[in-house]
Amino acid sequence: MSQASPPASKKKLDRTRNIGIIAHIDAGKTTVSERFLFYSGRIHKIGEVHEGQTQMDWMPEERKRGITITAAATSFSWRGYEMHLIDTPGHVDFTIEVERSLRVLDGAVVVLSAVDGVEPQTETVWRQADKFHVPRIAFVNKMDRVGSNFESVVDSISRILSANPVPLQEPIGAEDTFVGMYDLVAQKRIDFTGEEEDAPTVSELSDADQEAFAPARERLVERIANVDDELAEKYLSGEAIDEPSLRAAIRRATLANKAVPVMCGAALRNRGIQPLLDAVIEFLPAPTEVPPVTGHHPRTGEPESRPADDKAPLCALAFKVAMVEGRKAVYLRIYSGTLKAGDDVWNPRLGPPTKGKDRGGPAASEKPLGRLEKVARLFSVHADSRDKIDEAKAGSIVLAVGLKDSATGDTLCDPRSPIALERIDTYQPVITQAVEAATTADAEKMMAALEKMADEDPTFQVREDPETGQTVVSGMGELHLEIKRDVLDREYGVQARMGRPQVVYRETILGSGEAEHIFERTMDEGNLYGRATVRVSPRERGSGSLVKNAVPPPPADMPQPLQRALPPLVEAALAGVREAMGSGPKGNRLEDVEATLVAVEPKLSSEVASDVGWRIAGSRALLKACEAASVALLEPIMHLDVLVPDDFVGEVLGDLNQRRAQILDVGMRGNRRCVIAELPLRSLFGYSTAVRSATEGRADFVMTFARYDTW
Repeated sequence: MSQASPPASKKKLDRTRNIGIIAHIDAGKTTVSERFLFYSGRIHKIGEVHEGQTQMDWMPEERKRGITITAAATSFSWRGYEMHLIDTPGHVDFTIEVERSLRVLDGAVVVLSAVDGVEPQTETVWRQADKFHVPRIAFVNKMDRVGSNFESVVDSISRILSANPVPLQEPIGAEDTFVGMYDLVAQKRIDFTGEEEDAPTVSELSDADQEAFAPARERLVERIANVDDELAEKYLSGEAIDEPSLRAAIRRATLANKAVPVMCGAALRNRGIQPLLDAVIEFLPAPTEVPPVTGHHPRTGEPESRPADDKAPLCALAFKVAMVEGRKAVYLRIYSGTLKAGDDVWNPRLGPPTKGKDRGGPAASEKPLGRLEKVARLFSVHADSRDKIDEAKAGSIVLAVGLKDSATGDTLCDPRSPIALERIDTYQPVITQAVEAATTADAEKMMAALEKMADEDPTFQVREDPETGQTVVSGMGELHLEIKRDVLDREYGVQARMGRPQVVYRETILGSGEAEHIFERTMDEGNLYGRATVRVSPRERGSGSLVKNAVPPPPADMPQPLQRALPPLVEAALAGVREAMGSGPKGNRLEDVEATLVAVEPKLSSEVASDVGWRIAGSRALLKACEAASVALLEPIMHLDVLVPDDFVGEVLGDLNQRRAQILDVGMRGNRRCVIAELPLRSLFGYSTAVRSATEGRADFVMTFARYDTW
């Protein structure tokens, strides 16, 4: 009896790939993306990064600096498969762009330089991919460069990233003699002319080719057999491993994150791109091959899941907010169901609907959290250009306009089948600057623009300093804030001045302490009163702060009115303690502090008409307890990786010692020295200029936030 053929929607999903390009800065991500678009026919002229003409780096700030700043999405077709691609930044200041992209992607291509191998930011993006269990393929780029070494890069993937690299190709030549590769799976030779219009030449292996090919294929079979039981059986029994069996085993190992296929090429010279695209189709998952997305019911908290199916209830994740022609637009990954322009979608994070505007959500008796939002229009995206579409189905990445209050990390779902997915992690800003408009007329315009920019980027924050009245912006680094100033000028027409960067400090306590505060004040509307006792103790560094309630239940002989009044007063005092955690005795947020409310003493008085006094009492009791426990400042400590030629190691180490750095290691990374150090952020202002000056521009460095600590 013949099986029924799968529905058309499933067939389409099986022929869909959602992938990202991730790497260290300057490894060639955008160049690889441009070649993908060209060879798929999506564009008809290749744009080069060094000429500022790429499709994916469309922002003027990106073209000016030759780096990717914002994750750019596009789609194209390859051999009948629909490919959704996100090109992500490599600079550490824009790590959030990689984080939120990987959160919604099914697979990734990791681009590595054949000269430098695994670089510092490669480790960061690799860990992010591990966090979301994203299967990936490694592409060793720049095989035509002087100093390229394919075997060394494969070894560094294993040694530094603790991964299982499985080369599917063996390069033919290196540096200026790199002309192609052996396909170890298909057992063919692939040659490239380097001309962009020429297809690769695929030929049978000659006797001369066998010397390099045979041992490389044997290593491939061994590595896959080590992680795939089905292939191991054949291999150990001495059976010949045919091409279909090997391909199937590689796919199983890749999808299970037990192996990372490794390809090679030289994207700038148009070598190796078509085989890489074929590998994406063959070895990275379709939306139907990843586990169903999981979350919880926003009202009951019970686990919920959604399969990749057009017919299932709608479930989508807002992974990025952007301003398009001055209007808010939201990038969505649709995990299940079908979304149409004009649909109402349920956002569980938002507050309940206002009276009279509940447009058909869950029944009022369910007391839902959330609110309906309308998707006015939908677009498919190609970098900065958009095509209007009527609907989007499971597996799609689209841009939606009309979602007024939805933000990065929000779930959008069918109001009749609500689900809340895990939110996207954000990173705490570590650097701040005061900003002011160049003219008084621009001041109001500047604030509106900054608020829109903060909506787009969760790592960019805007606030007013209560002491100075200045507008203060916070970000992930000097370059991050410099880019924001440029965007403020170009996109919003606001000329702004930024002050010297200031470090964002935190506070902690060195010991334990306890304090009581009694608040009494006579107001026109009545007397305010509050009395609370708070105990504080330090927590392990990096574990975060905690507020606990240890107020004993009221004694039996306490008057009934006071017994009834006690619970809301305890809640008010706890709210005051939580508020005070945001601004400690020195005005900075408290970190790694455990605060316990141990007592509140209600007062029987008909004049007490507000819980404000109890909030103030809890807040001030916490501050007094912290002072008794001895307050210490914490500052952001940065992890620094400096890649430098041997000739300049002394200059780099001398400069770091002057900055009071702790040198953790001096090793080799590719053909350069890698100096690893930790030091306070305040010591790193201007470091980019200093290190390039000291090394004649030949050093690269990556700075990442490590922790808040004393120094």
